[in-house]
Amino acid sequence: MNSLFKQRSFALLTDFYEITMAYAYWKRKMTDQEAVFHLFFRRKPFNGGFSITAGLESVIDYLTNYQFDRSDLDYLSTITGADGFPLFEEEFLNYLGHLHFTCDIDAMEEGEVVFPYEPLVRVMGPLIQCQLLESALLTLVNFPTLIATKAARVCLAARGDPVLEFGLRRAQGIDGAITATRSAYIGGCFATSNVYVGKELGIPVRGTHAHSWVMAFESELKSFEAYAEVLPGNCVFLVDTYDTIRGVKNAIEIGKWLKRQGKDLLGIRLDSGDLNYLSVESRKLLDSEGFKDTKIYASNELDETIIADLKSQGAKIDVWGVGTNLVTGHGQSALDGVYKLSALRNPGGEWEYKLKLSEQMTKVSDPGILQVRRYFKNNQSIADCIYDRNTDLSKGCLIVDPFDRTKERRLNKDLKYRDLLVPIFRKGELVYNLPKLDFIRQKGQKELGRFDKSIKRFINPHIYPVGMEASLLNLKINLVHKVRRELVG
Repeated sequence: MNSLFKQRSFALLTDFYEITMAYAYWKRKMTDQEAVFHLFFRRKPFNGGFSITAGLESVIDYLTNYQFDRSDLDYLSTITGADGFPLFEEEFLNYLGHLHFTCDIDAMEEGEVVFPYEPLVRVMGPLIQCQLLESALLTLVNFPTLIATKAARVCLAARGDPVLEFGLRRAQGIDGAITATRSAYIGGCFATSNVYVGKELGIPVRGTHAHSWVMAFESELKSFEAYAEVLPGNCVFLVDTYDTIRGVKNAIEIGKWLKRQGKDLLGIRLDSGDLNYLSVESRKLLDSEGFKDTKIYASNELDETIIADLKSQGAKIDVWGVGTNLVTGHGQSALDGVYKLSALRNPGGEWEYKLKLSEQMTKVSDPGILQVRRYFKNNQSIADCIYDRNTDLSKGCLIVDPFDRTKERRLNKDLKYRDLLVPIFRKGELVYNLPKLDFIRQKGQKELGRFDKSIKRFINPHIYPVGMEASLLNLKINLVHKVRRELVG
């Protein structure tokens, strides 16, 4: 998606402590140690019932072009410690200069429906490489997943009505705008106002005109007339520059002229005021004048809550333009994705499973080499199992809620299932064929349709069953006890 990664080195797109840890690993001669890390999030964004994955394409671009170039090494050589001496040895910088990405990466495909604690990405390979990738992978997955989820919620609120992404001018910078547009499309939006992304990614572009167009003419009617003369096949008039109802009547007058030219008045757009009342009155006016096929567009700081409320009131809105609250992930400043070490070994040795302890059980990480298996009944998703990939599930499995062990569920061997983490890189070589963006969008809609509508509620959504496979949970609990005993002495 983003040719930026091909144009220059982004190996330093990382937090400083990743570099200092890598240096310390190198000094301690731990370069040959192998590690497993998992990227996951702990809380469902927007207090919702699900999330939608996005960002894998940028991850692939980043890793395919991963390298430290001469300018990176020159910069690192200038960094000094508190004692004023260079922080990194020249030999270490040479090591980084010859570093080639050789990890195995497994990840959930974009458009997948996911839940807390399920690994979205699994990274396996040399410890230094796994560590250096942490910050970049998080930034490349967290924000896109947040926005794809927000878009899916907005589209659910619209109940099948088209949703346009209109957020370019309010997005968090250029990269934020590009990423948000792509992610919103994955989440279900059907078009964007962002022409650059339309060109680069093939997302349909849509737009009307601004209030400034109307204000540039002696009257609103004249502005509509001029626009229709120039773009007769693309007339959606913004009708609230002065007086909305008068604006609708002016649009109808020009619509009659368009009909005489063999063209249609495609729509009107409401951008302020009482959208329910104005849409109902606009619909009456349009229908009474024979413009029953003319669509009513609405914008103005919309989000899923407002759209759902307008739908429940009976608003006569056909197309929703959502900008600021979509591309900024309003209501959830960030996805709380984390990246945790879960296994370590010497080359050819046995894996030693690792976990991070905490006073809060919700922040104790999961050990193992993890996979997620989704089970289906009558083509509907019924439960997910987080399990160690070395565990045999051929006879079915028992999943347990790790935060309430009284909640468990038996999933028998006859159920259909699908493992969600798929191979992306093997020994640094790309083995995954990234699908077209339209396919990803369709996949997201299809997969979300496999879930009960109760998890899609905006208020008190049903909790979809996600559990740890029983033997993995027992291993985790035993490891917690072991580590705590060792700490106590």
